This record gives sequence, C-alpha cells and structure tokens, in this order.
Amino acid sequence: MNQTPSLLGGLFGEPAVDAVFTDVARLQAMLDVEAALARAQARCAVIPQAAVAPIEAACNAAHYDVSALSAATALSGNPAIPLVKALTAQVKANDAEAARWVHWGATSQDIIDTGAVLQLRAAREHVLSRLQTLCTALAQLADAERGTGLPGRTLLQQAVPVTFGLKAAGWLDALQRSQRRLQALGEDTLVLQFGGAAGTLASLQHRGLDVAQALGEELQLPVPALPWHTARDRVAELGSAFALLTGSLGKIATDIVLLMQSEVAEAVEPAGEGKGGSSAMPHKRNPVGCVAAIAAATRVPGLLSTLYSAMPQPHERAAGQWHAEWETVPEIVRLCAGSLAQVTVVVQGLQLDRARMLQHLDSHGGLLYAEAVAVTLGERIGKAAAHALVEQAAQRALGQSQHLRAVLAQMPEVTAQLSAEQLDALFAADSWRGMADTWIDRVLARA
Repeated sequence: MNQTPSLLGGLFGEPAVDAVFTDVARLQAMLDVEAALARAQARCAVIPQAAVAPIEAACNAAHYDVSALSAATALSGNPAIPLVKALTAQVKANDAEAARWVHWGATSQDIIDTGAVLQLRAAREHVLSRLQTLCTALAQLADAERGTGLPGRTLLQQAVPVTFGLKAAGWLDALQRSQRRLQALGEDTLVLQFGGAAGTLASLQHRGLDVAQALGEELQLPVPALPWHTARDRVAELGSAFALLTGSLGKIATDIVLLMQSEVAEAVEPAGEGKGGSSAMPHKRNPVGCVAAIAAATRVPGLLSTLYSAMPQPHERAAGQWHAEWETVPEIVRLCAGSLAQVTVVVQGLQLDRARMLQHLDSHGGLLYAEAVAVTLGERIGKAAAHALVEQAAQRALGQSQHLRAVLAQMPEVTAQLSAEQLDALFAADSWRGMADTWIDRVLARA
C-alpha cells in the first residue's frame, strides 16, 4: 500500500486503520521486530549488549528510501531482504562491530510475519474501539425503539409485524459475536513468528527457545508451541473474523437501504452537506454510507478465498502462497474498518419515520395479522382448518380489495369462534409482538 491519498480511500477506508498499513508503517513494523530481536538476543547473551543501541537507532523507517526498497523487493522477492541489507549498512555506518549482529539467527519470514502481526494487532484495537461505539449506539436504538412496530419482511414481502427494536437487537447480536471473535484473536492468532531458516532455529543452537521467549516479551506477543511458517490457519482465521464482521455490517446496511427505498421510506441515512446527492437528479438522497458497506461486504469474500486457497503451503516455506497474503490481509482489514466507520455514522444519525411504519402495518388490508388470526382460531378448530379458513379469507380480501378484518367478520365459521372485540384485538398494531421484548432484553444483557 502506498502513502499517497487515494481517491476512493475516504469512501472505503478509515484513516486510523489505513495509517497502520502504509508502506512506511509496514517498514517500521519490521524494523520494530529487528530492534526487539537485538534486545532479546542481548538479554540472552547471544549478541553483545553494545550492539543493541546502534541497531535500535537504525530501526527508524525515516532513514530508508521506500522507492529504492520497492525496486529491490521486485528483484529479491520479499521486502525483508533489501530492508535487512539497508539496515545493516545503516548500522555499519555508525558501528561496524554492531552491524555484525543485525538480523542474527532470523529469516525474512520471521520479520515479515511478526511485523504483520504487530500491524494487525494495532488495527484490531482500532476496530474493536470503533465496534464498541457502534454496539453502544445499537443498544440504545434497540431499547428506544422496542415499541416501534413495522412490517416484518420475508423474501422481500410483508410477513408479520415486528418491532424496529428487535431488528436493531438482531444487528447488535451479530456484532457482539464479532467482538468476541476479534478479542479471541490475541490468544492464539496474533502470535510471534520466529523459526529461522526452516523452523528449527538451529542457528541459535540451544538458545533458540530462550531468544524466542525473550522476543515475545519484548513485543508483548504470545510465543506459539513452534514456528508457523507454512501453517497458515492463523491467517485464515484472522481474515475470517474481519470478513464475518464486514458481512454483518453489510447486513445492517442492506436492511437500511431497503428501508430507504422511496416506496418504503421507513428510515433514512443522516443528511449532510454534499452527502447522498446525484449528479443528474437534484431530488435524490442516496444511501451512500450503506452502499460503501455493501460494497465492502461484496469484495471481502473474494479476498478471504485467497487466504483459504493459500493454506496448503509446501514443506517448510511457501512458493507463492504466503506472498499472496501480503496485500490481501490488509485489504480485508481496511475494508472492514471503512465499512464499520460508515455504518457507525449511519446508525448514530439514523432517522426513522415511525408513522409510516405504523401505516405500513395496515397498508395491505390487515394481511400481516393473518398468522395471529390463524393461531388464535387454531386453538379452537385445529391448526389445519384454521389455516385453510384464514387463507380463504385472505384471498377474498385481496380479490375484493377489502380489509381482512372485514372479510373475517362476514364469515360465520370465524364469528362463531371469535367476537368482534377479539377480532379487533388481533388487528391491533402492538398485539402480535411475541417474544420481541424478551429477545431484546437478552441481547442488551450481553452488551
């Protein structure tokens, strides 16, 4: 990733996370590993203590030419090789003896993978913080709108009444699962990579584990049971956690986009200067935040498939599969963070037309309450008979453009079982909420 402003970066990215994955940030992460390696090896008496300060002083990305390193990477096959060469030269210019101990016992993949883990750990913290903000907003929305009825929709058709609070609680429930997944990454996924040329750390002989543990302490990273150069389930798991969050955000955005349709108009994204307009139609108010989130949810699965495809890596070092991860993982995380930023703004400023929601509950002649009538009748005449009777009434209501309540009142089979008051109660706007409040409370209890 380069450091120049991107035309689409503001739409699909998020500044704090984008900054974690710039070229300079990638270099700095690798240099941080090199500096920590020197400190760890000095602690273990593998290299002289005097070598640490000159190496640390040279581990500043500002000392290096990104363009030159880029050109060298194209020839060497990975960025660590030219970086270590440049780092060694930088150290040697000030302390020739210390230069002998640069990158001692490590391999390029140790530096690249562990540097990437440092970047991903930082990005995860940004995402978790922003995700908590969104979860708080959704919790407030779910509680505040628990009594706001609107049509539930299945296969994009009106089905039975639900509440907007329940819808928001459903969004929140999915995001809470993503919170737990992202938090769990620190235990077994965001871990140290340090194995040397082929995973044995033979160059450090009997001090290999000591150095690995000291390096883990320096970087505050767990030390796995053994190096994972070609065991890439950790990478796929990490990508999956961010992809699942991106998909859940896309679900929220999709629901809101559908509620924003002109013919529905039950909800609308927050307005702003220059936000959501059209170059051709002055009246348009487009769901731009949701569109960005849906685009991210559309792109990420293809990127994730790359990580799964790259898992069967040969022997002790990959031949292209590992390299396919380098740009893929940051792009997944960046798209996730950008989607999260967009959806947070949308949810925090979401505008609801509660009157229109209530109007839509009765907009199809009371058909949304057909299930309520069928269940109530079923307790008296049996489920199958009640279903057939209400289905017949619904067809008549549609064919004659009548309200279902009126048709049912004309059917002796119904009036023999249900009084006028009972029918009225079944067609009341808040009469068929079921367990909605209970489900909302259960989700909020976990928030």
